[in-house]
Amino acid sequence: MIHRFDPFYDYGWSTRPSAGPRNFMAADIYREEDRYLVAVDIPGVSEENTDVTVEKKTLTLTVDRSLPAADDGSLVSRGRPRGTFTRRFYLGEGLDPDGIEATLENGVLTLAIPIVESAKARKIEVGTIRNAITS
Repeated sequence: MIHRFDPFYDYGWSTRPSAGPRNFMAADIYREEDRYLVAVDIPGVSEENTDVTVEKKTLTLTVDRSLPAADDGSLVSRGRPRGTFTRRFYLGEGLDPDGIEATLENGVLTLAIPIVESAKARKIEVGTIRNAITS
């Protein structure tokens, strides 16, 4: 059976939004020619409080978001999630876990996950057979 190459599909990757703090690290996944880009929203989290690890085919993102106490008054309402949050991405075949790069800019963590050479699309030349049948 031939199907579209989707390294996240086989592992139950879901893009359905969830309610509450579990949706704190919302993510979008984009495909470029030779890599996938995973953009994860982690507003208010610094590089020091961001941990990205990969073990076998599991990419784990752990962040710690603590909100500072108000210096000039007491907290009236709390609506932003705080604490330690973890999100896992299960990498399918065809991705290179050793080549992953991570950058954090403006509250968005971008993970660049390279596609291995053997999984990249390639052009197959179509030729003709001349005089294949001889009499």
